[in-house]
Amino acid sequence: MLVEKNIPLQGLNSFGIVAKALSFVRLQSLADVDALLADPVRHAAPKFILGGGSNIVLTGDVKPLVLKVDITGKRLVSQTEKAWIVEAGAGENWHDLVTWTLQNGYPGLENLALIPGSVGASPVQNIGAYGVELQDRFDSLDAVDLTTGQRFSLNAAQCAFGYRDSVFKHVSDRGFGLAGKALITHVRFALAKNWKPVLGYADIEKKRLQANIENPTALQIYEWVCEIRRAKLPDWRVLGNAGSFFKNPTVSNEQCLDIIEREPKIVHYVLADGSVKLAAGWLIDACGWKGKTIGNAGVYERQALVLVNRGGQANPVTGGEVMTLAKSIQTSVYERFGIMLEHEPVVV
Repeated sequence: MLVEKNIPLQGLNSFGIVAKALSFVRLQSLADVDALLADPVRHAAPKFILGGGSNIVLTGDVKPLVLKVDITGKRLVSQTEKAWIVEAGAGENWHDLVTWTLQNGYPGLENLALIPGSVGASPVQNIGAYGVELQDRFDSLDAVDLTTGQRFSLNAAQCAFGYRDSVFKHVSDRGFGLAGKALITHVRFALAKNWKPVLGYADIEKKRLQANIENPTALQIYEWVCEIRRAKLPDWRVLGNAGSFFKNPTVSNEQCLDIIEREPKIVHYVLADGSVKLAAGWLIDACGWKGKTIGNAGVYERQALVLVNRGGQANPVTGGEVMTLAKSIQTSVYERFGIMLEHEPVVV
């Protein structure tokens, strides 16, 4: 285990923001984690866990010890009558895992194709897309307590999954909350043997009708999702971004009806509990932000939910510019609709 100093992070965050890790260590195995925590100085140091870097905004150099999780490996660990249990190391690329599962005959993750980031970050964010959330396919995970060094496992209930939320995003309060305390090493997924396609999402249904396929395979859905995402969202390697920047807000039915009276075209979805989810991208677009910029931070022309780095690698956006743009958007949406949007990325 090698602790490095003043490591550039521009290539390790999908926005391409220039920043340094004052101290940096790559963890490629459980042995590396154990060695780190056995060192009394490193054990006591404040830490920041860096996964794929696709869901962060760096506003300056990172002073805590940066832990880059590079634990790899993909395998079928067991199976039941109902499901295959697939395990992946936290450092694996998420999309590569989705592709691997399909290549090996384990369908179920296809709706989550092409989501950027690492496997270890997926339960933290409870990633989701096109009618499927990680919690729908989750079995369990392994992690290490960074304060005690103890290894532990959590099931879905213990992860307290919510909309783009989990126990890993909350600070400990009477036993609840593992933010900054747990380092995820491996994640397991339960992929049903009686696989059924998750359809009904407008963009996927449009693809299905165009292809004139009544019962698509998992691979066909995977290909459609990739096509949809590539058409709507910029490749972060070409145009820096952190994916969807804001969460879709949820309001009561009464609040939604009040907004509809003023904005009849608002995009909304009624949830099972009677509340209503509003499309944050539509709210932002309605406020005229699509294509606008502040400094080198911009709103993507094809999808108002995505903030992008207009300066490229030569003159990259700063974290301050990104957050100034984000706060301006939040103010506009609040003033027009009475809704305060919540950003998804972690601001460091």
